[in-house]
Amino acid sequence: MVTLGARTVSDHVALAEIELCGELMIAAAGAIGERLSAARIDEVLDVHATAERCAGPRHGDHRG
Repeated sequence: MVTLGARTVSDHVALAEIELCGELMIAAAGAIGERLSAARIDEVLDVHATAERCAGPRHGDHRG
């Protein structure tokens, strides 16, 4: 049984994910056009260094 005061690693992960989703929603609300670009999403999530290490193309990336 989990008590209300107990914190787990998944709590910290969930809070981080909620914060990132909030940042994306704020960016989307202020965006011009229908969707955020992949570059803007990377900027909001601050994943520029991680994206450079990624071996494969990102979902929706149509560059050859």
